[in-house]
Amino acid sequence: MDEIFVGRQPIFDRNSKLYGYELLFRDGSGNYAGELDRDQATSQVIVNVFLEFGLDRIVGPHRAFINFTRRFLVDRQSLPLPPTRVVLEVLEDVRLDADVIAGLRAYVRDGFTVALDDFVFRDSMRPFIELAHIVKLDLMVSSRQELVEQVRLLRAYDVKLLAEKVETEEAFEYCKQLGFDYFQGYFLSRPNIVQGAQVPLNRLKLLELTTRLQNPDVDISELEEIISQDVTLSYKLLRQLNSAFFALPRVVESLRAAVVYLGTQRIQRWASLLLLAKLDNQSSELMAQGIHRAKMCELLATFAGRAQTDSYFTVGLFSLLDAMMRAPLTEVLDALPLTSEVRDAMLHHQGPYGEALASVIAYEQGDFQQARFAHLTPSQMTDAYLKAVWWADQSADVLTSPQ
Repeated sequence: MDEIFVGRQPIFDRNSKLYGYELLFRDGSGNYAGELDRDQATSQVIVNVFLEFGLDRIVGPHRAFINFTRRFLVDRQSLPLPPTRVVLEVLEDVRLDADVIAGLRAYVRDGFTVALDDFVFRDSMRPFIELAHIVKLDLMVSSRQELVEQVRLLRAYDVKLLAEKVETEEAFEYCKQLGFDYFQGYFLSRPNIVQGAQVPLNRLKLLELTTRLQNPDVDISELEEIISQDVTLSYKLLRQLNSAFFALPRVVESLRAAVVYLGTQRIQRWASLLLLAKLDNQSSELMAQGIHRAKMCELLATFAGRAQTDSYFTVGLFSLLDAMMRAPLTEVLDALPLTSEVRDAMLHHQGPYGEALASVIAYEQGDFQQARFAHLTPSQMTDAYLKAVWWADQSADVLTSPQ
């Protein structure tokens, strides 16, 4: 149990705004918590999240959904859980009895939010529903007709409905029509793609500038020329560089001065992030996901002793361009001067860059058996994931801060 994967899956509200994360736990062999001792799995999550990693590092200011077994519901202990930040998920195999009901009532009195996981309506579940705040319905185990009936029955109760395994934009819109309040899954990164869609010229120009910034041989003069082609980029870049995030010793008033302090590579990176932030008019979470992929790809390459870590960063950063542009990735990439290695990595997950990207995507989806890279251990993978989470959250905050 020492070698663990810790991950998270996003939960959104009806406006595609981030509400929280369900915390995922697997052992080093990739086994699901259900195949382990569930009490031990819950204990491990609590220890790692609250004592070792820190809640803010994993979920930021959002809520953490944590699976609770019967033992933790009945034998209430003094756990380091902040009630306003934690949602207790009651697992589907918890047997309903007086002890469990009493434990749930105590948690509710303490201010905790209670969610029922993988719920299927039965008369015996009514006492559970009356104590719950959120009911989670799994789209993969119910037909549309069954889902409609479940929603109808639950409307008699004062609960929010959460749809699990929402993997496409179509499923998201359908669940919204049914009246669901929250949505868990990866639908933001899989929007409806319009075949043959043309990328608008203004956005294509931003992409071209971003791609040119990835050139490792760019000099200071060319860097200035690239950045100056976007009206607001120079201003925003200097504004961000003078923020508390960088904590520079004195005010930087020119791009050349910024390069002296931070180096060409960091200027390139932040200019690229600012340009991509302008592309993503759908959701700040989608941008944050792209930044996270970029940083984790780079960290995996660094941990494995690979060269050209900038290329790993680029592959991760551009991996969601189809979702941002709502156009097929092949058509988006055709307009960009990228190497064949980078293209193959993004389109087919081929080569060392593609291997890293595939591993990162598997990790973010909780498929830890496929989340392998080089000879890195589960603890190294988790370290890369959590460091990338922190870096992406901090970067997204800076990029989306008001003018």
